[in-house]
Amino acid sequence: MRTIEWKDGTVVIIDQRKLPNEEVWLELKNSDEMAFAIKEMLVRGAPLIGVSAAYGLALAAFHSNAKTREDLMTELETAAKLLRTTRPTAVNLFWAIDRVLDVAKKTSGTKEDLAKAVVTEANKMADEDVEANKKMGAFGAQLIEDGDTILTHCNAGSLATVDYGTALGVVRGAIDAGKNVKVISCETRPRMQGAKLTCYELMRDNIDVTLISDTMVGYVMSNGLVDKVVVGADRIVRDAVLNKIGTYNVAVLAAEHGIPFYVAAPMSTMDQTKTSAEAVIEERRPTEVTNIGSERIAPQGIKVLNPAFDITPLAYVDAVITEKGILYPEILLQKT
Repeated sequence: MRTIEWKDGTVVIIDQRKLPNEEVWLELKNSDEMAFAIKEMLVRGAPLIGVSAAYGLALAAFHSNAKTREDLMTELETAAKLLRTTRPTAVNLFWAIDRVLDVAKKTSGTKEDLAKAVVTEANKMADEDVEANKKMGAFGAQLIEDGDTILTHCNAGSLATVDYGTALGVVRGAIDAGKNVKVISCETRPRMQGAKLTCYELMRDNIDVTLISDTMVGYVMSNGLVDKVVVGADRIVRDAVLNKIGTYNVAVLAAEHGIPFYVAAPMSTMDQTKTSAEAVIEERRPTEVTNIGSERIAPQGIKVLNPAFDITPLAYVDAVITEKGILYPEILLQKT
């Protein structure tokens, strides 16, 4: 499923808030609408957030009424500033904005030439994401045995990317290689991306999937029901992986039970400029925890902690699967 597409000056997305009950496609017409879509999680997942930001700049360029090239660059910088405020943790957002702005600055000619270059670059990035995911899937399939059951957390599939997926791309890569695999999906509280999105897309593709609550991870591992763990990432810093809240719990339990823990992410998710101590963890609204849908489940006035992501030290990561190949963290090499 291609989750985002440029069509004659609009960007078409699937509204992931509506899944799995409704498949609603929206047309975004300007960078403000794209910023809203990213912030409110109509689109989500680090790779898709990056491409969405690139398309946000493409919309700004395509619909600009700027008189000069310089005025258009000013408008792009303004749009970029807004887009940068939407989600602080996923590094792909900032990578994509910087890449598009760099192309714009290096493009000579008229404002029309500049606008065309921005749109072309955004489309190029979308196509690159699909190809990167397929390469990642092929590399990751080498780590998967025929008959494996793979546990995953959150959604790192086609819905978190332009298409194919990162962690679920590894599942698809293994299936494409002729291997019989099954998936266990954690529900992923509080927004339930595993239950809503991972289960939706795997069932849509006729891939065997079983849903569990987040509190069942230790149970399924201790009962020998999991062979491998494959998750995605929102940012990989020098000493850790930042991913959906609950990933750290899964990694610790996998280590306790001797289960390989793999992270699948494109090179654009790498951030070697920071350590985990310097990373910003997004704190989301309390109602995601106090409510299920429109129904409140917690008492009024309760204090709420709701970080969207947690930090998994590389000591718990057996390998990082990228489109360039399989990377083994140095700390792991030192242990072996």
